[in-house]
Amino acid sequence: METLENKLQKRIYVLLYALLFLGALLGMSVLLEGCSDTCEVTNEYTYYEPVYTTVEEIRASISLVVPQPIKGVGKIYYKDGILFLNEPGEGIHIIDNSNPANPTPLKFLKVPGNYDLAIKGTTLYADSYVDLVAFDITDINTIQEVGRLEGIFMNYNSLGFSADVNCCVITDWAEKKNVYVAESDCEGYIQPWGGILYEGGIAIRSDLASAFSTKAAIAPGTGSGPGVGGSLARFTLSDDHLYLLDGGDLQTVDVSAERNPVAKQRDFIAWDIETIFPHHDNLFIGSSSGMHILDITVPESPTKVSTYEHIRSCDPVVVDGNYAYVTLRSGNSCQGFTNQLEVIDIEDLTSPKLLRTYPMTNPHGLGIDNQTLFICDGSDGLKAFDISDINTISEHLLVHYKEINATDVIPFNNILMMIGEDGLFQYDYSDPANIKLLSHIEIQNN
Repeated sequence: METLENKLQKRIYVLLYALLFLGALLGMSVLLEGCSDTCEVTNEYTYYEPVYTTVEEIRASISLVVPQPIKGVGKIYYKDGILFLNEPGEGIHIIDNSNPANPTPLKFLKVPGNYDLAIKGTTLYADSYVDLVAFDITDINTIQEVGRLEGIFMNYNSLGFSADVNCCVITDWAEKKNVYVAESDCEGYIQPWGGILYEGGIAIRSDLASAFSTKAAIAPGTGSGPGVGGSLARFTLSDDHLYLLDGGDLQTVDVSAERNPVAKQRDFIAWDIETIFPHHDNLFIGSSSGMHILDITVPESPTKVSTYEHIRSCDPVVVDGNYAYVTLRSGNSCQGFTNQLEVIDIEDLTSPKLLRTYPMTNPHGLGIDNQTLFICDGSDGLKAFDISDINTISEHLLVHYKEINATDVIPFNNILMMIGEDGLFQYDYSDPANIKLLSHIEIQNN
């Protein structure tokens, strides 16, 4: 039975999760220089009101259309020669990747409020604001919705404004006017991201309003087997179960009948969890304060084995053999100031130990295949290392593509699929000492 303490913790983290998220959007370095706990720096604010859409309208708006320009990239997923590329909040680009040197867009699946996905067999699972939707993808040209778990994402919110699963959710923020905020109006209400809760919406300092992304502000945080997802995923599959991160909760869904997902146990892990990675009978959950290891030998009753704590910083994690690789980065909602790769000994899952630390620029997602570790080092591009010797990783840089902004990767069968602010890149790493660019699809911002 859930304790009173856990209930209180969950209520607190729901609000904290949303408020901290926007800090990344506005740039922590700017905020720390000009933000205080009063309005004395500037009294000019831009006022935004939430735009609500009914759940009925959202559920009726899913459709399969012709290929669309890629205007933003989120999560990536690969299955049976097809690459599924999420455009945050909008849906999923479906790309024929049978020839990585010439990826061909096939369709665009419009799924409002979509930020993550996973595929089992011929069924694609995608979030749509508060719902989990199952799609039959047997024929890419006739994708159809075949199942839905309504209101399963109980912690969905936007900057502290919670969704009503029986009514509507916030689907946008509308700029209304510039307002003058007296110092007395914002005492106690100013948030870490530089704005305040004001009237029926939010107010953001006018000098920071240009950095406010209305879509990003709404966002929440693997034949017959599963596909392959990136390291920043909040969804993952293990055999017949789909595991979803929902705020600080881990939601277990039985997908043994692929097209009829059934919600099972919900467990509170920690309010700051961000990513999930499966390995054998365990889940490795990355958070801004550490890595949680869960035992899923009993799939519907995940049990926490241990927690490896680190200094506060966002972190995805991947696992290979007896080692976990974690990247920590600064300049985001986690308010950390560390940029590094950590190698952790997990031979004893009950007592993970830090082995080595390597400095990085601003690392995001990462992936491993055989003895090659790929790291998306943000504005410092893509890096590949030979990790045959974990004690000398920094001395074995195989390649460094500097002219790109890298976010996440999927290494699979000697093809590296990488996304970032500059689009989708694919590389041939069949010869790790001679990694070659195969193709590039740009993001079209216009």
